[in-house]
Amino acid sequence: MKRILLKLSGESLGGLSGAGIDTGVLNSYAAQIKTVAAKGVEVAIVVGGGNMYRGSGEANAGFDRVRGDQMGMLATVINSLALQSALEAIGAPVRVFTSIRMEPVGELYGKAKAVEALRNGEVAILAGGTGNPFFTTDTASALRAVEIEADVLLKGTRVDGVYTADPEKDPSAVKFSEITFDEVYRRNLKVMDLTAFTMCKENNLPVVVFDMDDEGNLLRVVSGEAIGTTVKNA
Repeated sequence: MKRILLKLSGESLGGLSGAGIDTGVLNSYAAQIKTVAAKGVEVAIVVGGGNMYRGSGEANAGFDRVRGDQMGMLATVINSLALQSALEAIGAPVRVFTSIRMEPVGELYGKAKAVEALRNGEVAILAGGTGNPFFTTDTASALRAVEIEADVLLKGTRVDGVYTADPEKDPSAVKFSEITFDEVYRRNLKVMDLTAFTMCKENNLPVVVFDMDDEGNLLRVVSGEAIGTTVKNA
């Protein structure tokens, strides 16, 4: 893998509680990212914001959805800045790009600038989602991955792949090593939201779902080891 888009969930950054920022998890992620980038892999990252704020959840309680999603975008920026700080602390070159103008917090995102950073060996953190309400950070990940021409979208979670059912609720659930987009859709498996899923399928962008909390897994994935589940076209 030469260029990757790594999607990290906000809940994962929150550690066991799923809320706030667990510095142990944050530093572990930063160390793994630095190791991969040092191998010459170009790394772009999209971080969710669910550990800070989830606009869609508040909308279900009667909160204005547009305003809520804008608050969620800001939550992703907070997480992105935390990850930037953790990477800088261990000597990894990194730049934050935001989908809406927020200088000096981050540079306004543009494909050319982000690709230039990647080619210069910098980790590019792409914050703020798509910059529009009603789109998740899964969709932002798919969009940015297609834009920057990433080889793969890596979905780093606390689960080690895609199963036939929720393994925490169904002990007979079986993990897939590979599965097609069509089969995921047919089985109604929860890999990512449908908008993101369709974008990956239509642009022939493979998705690898893996456990980011298992130290060293990111390097194993980019090195070609059979870690997690690969979702791709037939």
